[in-house]
Amino acid sequence: MAGSRLPRQLFLQGVAAVFMFAFASLYMQIPGLYGPDGILPARRTLRPQGKGRWPQLWETPTLLWETPLLGLDTAQGLELLSLLGTLLALGALLLHQLRHLLVYLLLWAAYLSAYQVGQVFLYFQWDSLLLETGFLALLVAALRLPPRHKQAQGRLAGVPPHEDLPFWLVRWLLFRLMFASGVVKLTSRCPAWWGLTALTYHFETQCLPTPASWFAHHLPVWLHKLGVVATFLIEIAVPPLFFAPVRRLRLAAFYSQVLLQVLIIVTGNYNFFNLLTLVLTTALLDDAHLAAASGNSRRKKTPTSWPKALLALLLELAVYGLLACGVVHCFGLEVDWKQRTVHSKTTFTFHQFSQWLKMVTLPTMWLGAASLAWELLTALWRWTQVRGWLQKFCAAVQLSIFGTATVALFTISLVPYSYMEPSTHGRLWTGAHRLFGTVEHLQLAHSYGLFRRMTGLGGRPEVVLEGSYDGHHWKEIEFMYKPGNVSRAPPIVVPHQPRLDWQMWFAALGPHTHSPWFTSLVLRLLQGKEPVIRLIQNHAPRYPFHKQPPTYVRAQRYKYWFSKPGEQGRWWRRQWVEEFFPSVSLGDPTLDTLLRQFGLQDKSPPRARSSSSTLAQALRWMRKQLSALEAPALLWGLLGTVGAIRVMQALLGPQSSPRAKEEKHRPAPPEDSVAASKQASPAPDVSSGSQTPRRKK
Repeated sequence: MAGSRLPRQLFLQGVAAVFMFAFASLYMQIPGLYGPDGILPARRTLRPQGKGRWPQLWETPTLLWETPLLGLDTAQGLELLSLLGTLLALGALLLHQLRHLLVYLLLWAAYLSAYQVGQVFLYFQWDSLLLETGFLALLVAALRLPPRHKQAQGRLAGVPPHEDLPFWLVRWLLFRLMFASGVVKLTSRCPAWWGLTALTYHFETQCLPTPASWFAHHLPVWLHKLGVVATFLIEIAVPPLFFAPVRRLRLAAFYSQVLLQVLIIVTGNYNFFNLLTLVLTTALLDDAHLAAASGNSRRKKTPTSWPKALLALLLELAVYGLLACGVVHCFGLEVDWKQRTVHSKTTFTFHQFSQWLKMVTLPTMWLGAASLAWELLTALWRWTQVRGWLQKFCAAVQLSIFGTATVALFTISLVPYSYMEPSTHGRLWTGAHRLFGTVEHLQLAHSYGLFRRMTGLGGRPEVVLEGSYDGHHWKEIEFMYKPGNVSRAPPIVVPHQPRLDWQMWFAALGPHTHSPWFTSLVLRLLQGKEPVIRLIQNHAPRYPFHKQPPTYVRAQRYKYWFSKPGEQGRWWRRQWVEEFFPSVSLGDPTLDTLLRQFGLQDKSPPRARSSSSTLAQALRWMRKQLSALEAPALLWGLLGTVGAIRVMQALLGPQSSPRAKEEKHRPAPPEDSVAASKQASPAPDVSSGSQTPRRKK
């Protein structure tokens, strides 16, 4: 196995970037979502139960328990955590010294703290994925790289034996994410996935389309069906190659995953999820590939014996041939040369797939266990090469700690992974269930399964809010990001996640009683609460009731479709379906009944903010400075800042001296002189050899 130093650094930088986007995006929405006048005030979630401090912290692990000590309420504490998380992540992204165990521990703890009070607006799979990835980054960051002069003494002299163990867990997480996401599409019995027609609906019915979604939607149907086949191939058949012994197979798996994620980013606003998945794919890379890609590879390629190279080539060809034959057989691919299309259909039944899944779920666990066992044996072999009893003892302690942590996290992850196949889940070792139950609230492992079912097969359901002063003349309340005005182009908001817009998409799939927060949203609009209004329209003049709150609010359900090619000035078509939420006003019995039913009435007034608190005043000042910005602009600004600083670092970085350049281009001495020098100095200085430019790596 090739080295993983460069991929680990790339992984840590990527995790820091995703944390930066996640914290900054959340910060911009806190007042409207969780403030005292927000939709779901965070203070309601943290009510002391009379338990001790540490039992309370273990049961609900959040640093927000301590905000009263700082003179802050829960929402202000959440703002403080988000700001600190953004700054810490930005620092870790830019400075190598800040990619430290403590920094990633603080990032993980801060996001876990927000998750505990985030309620429905923070209960997305990518939030759990970020927490699990953040904890793995904590372990990877614990492996501090040795100084460069030590690296030159040889790989075994400068590398801890256990260096690849935590990073292997990243590869296992990527496997669980992709394999489960592919499997659940078929176990859900969704007719669109089984009929290979999912993409004919997906681009139109996803939560927040992009302008490219319109063009992708109008591609030929046969190409959509072929895209579904490719999705199944990449998500179900390719992930086992993550553990392939042949390096080129792992790289092929890497590029297939990157292709899928890039296409999703282009055709959909999925916040930081696809960026985080791309970060996970770094576990499939190695130092040699990254060095070759960057043009910095100066290491001589070691010649490979032709039998070994031939065996690897035959194995690759066998794998590619097996994948091709399997795809053609399972999806009945036929090329129609006359019409220049490719016909495809599912040739297996749900029962056959269920039997196959039952047959392979446990072996995939054993595949992961075998790969982990190989990593442990490799680490143990490296430990035997460590010289010096003190160094060997320290390496043994570290190997024991990281080895135990890796095995424990792998065991814990088997429980949520097995959810996709109930019979395997029931046969799993009871100790794994107990271990998972003990730490489940820490979000160390999670079950995944994205795009399980296609919604909106008969048209995209969309909830449109309306307000009125007299109950007769109604004005639509248009959101910044979700579809509303049929003439407005879909926006590009990635990596920002407008969490209210996302929940509006879920609310449209059922009755309003399935989304209790919607009643609270209506109440805040009737009250004219500015923080909530800013979630809908950041610029006041674009909100139709910015001068005076509406007297009445109601909601209608529509069905939306993309406009057809040739319809000028329109991106959407829509049709009214039914009333989603009845017309209500402040004091309306219907509204009061719903608020009581969902427990959304304020039983106790919020505590007055401490104006004398310097920290609270600083938070309010910061909020005032950033309130005029839209969240995507802030995130793109952070990204631009990182790019500008990186360019400056490259331009102003240390330049090699003329003497170093001269030595670099100086021809090597003849072998006779080298042999003579070796005979003249029978006890060479090892440390001096580490300073030669050729051996630095």
